[in-house]
Amino acid sequence: MASQGHNPKFKEFRGKISKPTLRAIKTMGFKQLTDIQAEVLPKALSGSDIVATAKTGSGKTLAFLIPIVELVNKHLNGQSQGTFCVVISPTRELASQTYSVLQDLISQNESIRTALIIGGESRKMQSNILYQGAHIVVSTPGRLFDHMRTKEFDYSQVSCLVLDEADKIFQYGFEEDIKQIINRLPKERQTMLFSATRSEATEALIKSAMKDDLHSISTTEDNDRATVEGLKQGYVICETEYRLYWLHKLLKKTQNSKIMVFFSSCKSVVFHYEFLYKHCGLSAVLCIHGKMSQSERTETINTFYSAKKMALLCTDLAARGLDIPAVDWIVQFDPPSDTNEYIHRVGRTARGLGAEGKAVLLLRPEEKEFIDYLNEAKVYLDKYELWDKYSNLQPKIESAMKDTEFEKLAVEAFEGYIRAFEVKKLKHVFNLLNMNLDAVARSFGLKKKPDVDIRVGFSKKHRPRKRMLAMMDEKGNIPTKVSKT
Repeated sequence: MASQGHNPKFKEFRGKISKPTLRAIKTMGFKQLTDIQAEVLPKALSGSDIVATAKTGSGKTLAFLIPIVELVNKHLNGQSQGTFCVVISPTRELASQTYSVLQDLISQNESIRTALIIGGESRKMQSNILYQGAHIVVSTPGRLFDHMRTKEFDYSQVSCLVLDEADKIFQYGFEEDIKQIINRLPKERQTMLFSATRSEATEALIKSAMKDDLHSISTTEDNDRATVEGLKQGYVICETEYRLYWLHKLLKKTQNSKIMVFFSSCKSVVFHYEFLYKHCGLSAVLCIHGKMSQSERTETINTFYSAKKMALLCTDLAARGLDIPAVDWIVQFDPPSDTNEYIHRVGRTARGLGAEGKAVLLLRPEEKEFIDYLNEAKVYLDKYELWDKYSNLQPKIESAMKDTEFEKLAVEAFEGYIRAFEVKKLKHVFNLLNMNLDAVARSFGLKKKPDVDIRVGFSKKHRPRKRMLAMMDEKGNIPTKVSKT
């Protein structure tokens, strides 16, 4: 792997990268290639299939956008027309951001037409754009497949497919869409797959979508850390019922910083936003989650993008690929499902050459063993001590709970927190059986665990959940209202 200090400069690729693209790269402020760009560009520009693994913030977006822009230039010089390149991203936000970088990259080349095809936008308008012809299409899987089933979208000329954040494409439920897309695209094409981590899902995708003589590239193999050097990270052990107090104090202490706070459910994001913004007077707070409309999500991201100091409360919707400048802190209020998700979350800070950032992971005492798993994944955290004093939030909590809608939101947030444990892989670390649900309820401002509706399926795939629920019931540690469907 080329060391950062000895990587070539973009101007050394004259003749392989067109003059308009080089001018755009210079305008964007880039001079020297990052490690992943230095490894990928020579092979990708020659038309090879690429599987690339690199840390988040390593510059992989330009590593695949530059080759596809140059591929389109070759097609246009040959007087060809059609859609030549497709980039697939797992989320609308990542697709939008990739599209934005693409616009900067083709700013000196007016002949290239592009399209952003994502959910939440007008299908008819998108169909018109595709019918008129877009040389490069950036899309999410579901919406792309929708258009591939229409007559308006001619994808018969596609000669390059890029799968970005590939490990998440399957996790977000796009497995069937991706299979159909790959089957419909021309077989003779270049395919590039990029990800921060590799998993069984990505290996299956590689076998189905790529040629046997592909180039496998990793810029993490020779490094003894799985996260970037400029990231200072630690963890805090906090008693469950004081988690809200801890978050309030953290936001007060970092109010002059730009922060992302990760939660495990949409309802938890909304609950904490409502309480901190409306009842605690923290005005520099935003929230984003999957239940918001696309226009709301876009507006929130744009506001946070341009802010110098702001806290963004979010789900893992914002953990993948978003390149937001100058994020000072990553706060994992709810722990991630596994070590890979941890790496993606903290990758929102310390992005780019010489960048720095901080990250803190909040754990309940019963979850401390998660640190061992992070160490095994070459992620090393310092232990941070708790503060001695907190603000007395009890009057604010009691005042907020007088609003029946807010109390209902607290119950729903409690339920979302419990349900999130079902998808965590490390069951003995994130264990519902040893969880004090009354303490969890108090962390959401509730006096005791509420009667919530936990649905337990009778199908085979849900039998483990059913058994767990029965064990919790025996211990008297389960909400009393249970719906079995």
